[in-house]
Amino acid sequence: MPATLLSTHRIEPKGRAQYCVIGLHGLGANGHDLVPAVTELQLPSAHAIRFIFPHAPQQAVTINGGLLMPAWYDIRSYDLTTHEDSAGLALSCAQIEQLIAHQVEQGILPQHIVLLGFSQGGALALHTALHSHYPLGAVAGLSSYLPFANSLTPTARTELPIFLAHGLFDPIVPVTLAQNALRCLQSAGFKPTWETFPMAHTLCGAQLIKLGAWLKKSLTILKA
Repeated sequence: MPATLLSTHRIEPKGRAQYCVIGLHGLGANGHDLVPAVTELQLPSAHAIRFIFPHAPQQAVTINGGLLMPAWYDIRSYDLTTHEDSAGLALSCAQIEQLIAHQVEQGILPQHIVLLGFSQGGALALHTALHSHYPLGAVAGLSSYLPFANSLTPTARTELPIFLAHGLFDPIVPVTLAQNALRCLQSAGFKPTWETFPMAHTLCGAQLIKLGAWLKKSLTILKA
């Protein structure tokens, strides 16, 4: 495990937190990037969810000329399925596992922890949830893809709720990559929720409303 926890931005519920959503930003952004989305989820005002938005460390990114920027792992090719950075992905996965462990130490059940992410953050969220040492509650990937999808060997239970949402006109992460992730997950026995929207590589209100409804449903299942 990494020596220190990632720096994060946190949003606490009005009452005692019983659930935790860890939201992972995309390449070149930071933890504050997803904060405005929280209000668009249209969650009940009395929800008991703690939101944690970690900041990715600075590192050189090959496709951006080796410039230093916040990144969960290196992107070496515009074809995201070739030359994947397995070492960088493993390190970031360990860092997210450490955040999960910290929440468990604070009294949040692993089954009440949800990972979600946008773009590269979504890829990390999916990869971590599928291989976590903890039985997580749910995972969502927005405008994202599944690293090493064609050699998928998940350890998570197939009942894990998974939400995939993508723009039909995404020029950064083509919708075909998300569709391949969907097929690979289904072949492995998972039953993801799949949504598409007439948008590019971004978030939209309709998508976040759908995500909020799925999140409420997933947390209701977890309460049972």
